[in-house]
Amino acid sequence: MINLKIFSMIPTNSSYYYGPQGEAPLSRTGYVFLAIVMALFTGPAILLNSTVIIVTLMHKKLRQPLNYALVNMAVADLGTAMTGGVLSVINNAEGSFSLGRTGCVMEGFAVSLFGITSLCTVALIALERMFVVCKPLGQISFQKKHAVGGITLSWFWSLTWNLPPLFGWGRYELEGVGTSCAPDWHNTDPHNVSYILAYFAVCFAVPFAIIVASYAKLMWTVLEEAAEMKVASMVVLMVLTFLISWMPYASLAMFVVSNPDVKINPLVGTVPVYLAKSSTVYNPIIYIYLNKQFRKYAVPFLLCGREPWVDEEESEAVTVVEAARVSPS
Repeated sequence: MINLKIFSMIPTNSSYYYGPQGEAPLSRTGYVFLAIVMALFTGPAILLNSTVIIVTLMHKKLRQPLNYALVNMAVADLGTAMTGGVLSVINNAEGSFSLGRTGCVMEGFAVSLFGITSLCTVALIALERMFVVCKPLGQISFQKKHAVGGITLSWFWSLTWNLPPLFGWGRYELEGVGTSCAPDWHNTDPHNVSYILAYFAVCFAVPFAIIVASYAKLMWTVLEEAAEMKVASMVVLMVLTFLISWMPYASLAMFVVSNPDVKINPLVGTVPVYLAKSSTVYNPIIYIYLNKQFRKYAVPFLLCGREPWVDEEESEAVTVVEAARVSPS
């Protein structure tokens, strides 16, 4: 039976977000600024992730096992943008969380579900690339059943660890400046702390370890075989993006859990939240630009049919031909 206490309309830690006289943690201007910043991330995230999904549905050539994980990430990132992103823009524009206790729980659950699924998918992509390039198990190809299995596991894993707060183990609560919700990192009750520690271990530490181990092996193989540095740069870019987006959030959460008496400024607590949510726009940019298949179809879709790379190639070809004509025999 679901714990009915989670549907109380009164935030249990509202004093954390408001001063002794009931003042808000930010000025009206501050909230509007946060709304604008979040809108600048959310708008492109919705557009780019929707593009990945749409062009995949439009073109059968993209429906390949190696691209399934990328599409799954686009679905998860779109879900994060549509729930956490859009609601953050609205709530910051209003200057408070206006959806009540039930809305807080539902938003916290949805954003966490999509966010952890995206993280698990990054780990799946890391494993896929490591197996394809390094071949630790020999000539085993990444097939449809492997992709579907990995995608199913990512959603099941995320759902398994985000459901407990709905049944009393852990809870979803306001975070940062009080305009979005997430697992409650601040509650010092042992029952809640045990959930947060388990959640951190299996939903962040495990995917992080898989990503680091897979990319370390991939980098070692690439450097050993003296492959193009462009490949190595792509790997470094994806790892750095992951670290920039998620490490501050996870680090702050663990710092608060291990130091329950520490007082974190609400604005300081908000920055890592927004960095984590910003990954929804970095991910599609990276794999649209670095994946030739998606780039071939996604860029013309976004530019209403124009293909800048084709134009450049044609221009270079014309230049070469003209140079050949005028060059002496």
